Amino acid sequence: MKCIYCGCEDSKVIDSRSADEGRTIRRRRECVQCGKRFTTYETIEDTPVLVVKASGMRQAYDPQKIKNGIIKSCEKRPVPLNVIDDIVSTITKQIYNSMEQEISSKKIGEMVMDQLKKVDEVAYVRYASVYRSFKDIPSFMEELKKLMENKN
Repeated sequence: MKCIYCGCEDSKVIDSRSADEGRTIRRRRECVQCGKRFTTYETIEDTPVLVVKASGMRQAYDPQKIKNGIIKSCEKRPVPLNVIDDIVSTITKQIYNSMEQEISSKKIGEMVMDQLKKVDEVAYVRYASVYRSFKDIPSFMEELKKLMENKN
């Protein structure tokens, strides 16, 4: 690490601490040449994941969008916010662990529905009704029949 004062490339680490809820390491360094101290931060490099929409447009993956959709589907349901956070965290880990740089919005929607089905069936049907764009009552009833068959 290059000293910001004299430009020397040798420094020693005096202190290391976790910062930013464990996502960053803060290091206090001392220059071997001039003796001055400075701080550096070490973080994990994020590789951006792009979401490919049905229209073909691409946008950066944003876990907050998933959380907002799940919150809407869970309105007036007994689903605690920490459970919603766990769902979002699980999906985010799956997306980043896939090592893909692009993922379709359809695949993300399926992941959300898989998780919601385990937590609250009403929230699942609400999410599915928006995600699958039910046009009429028969298509809605078809999804309910599938849910009932899987339950038995």
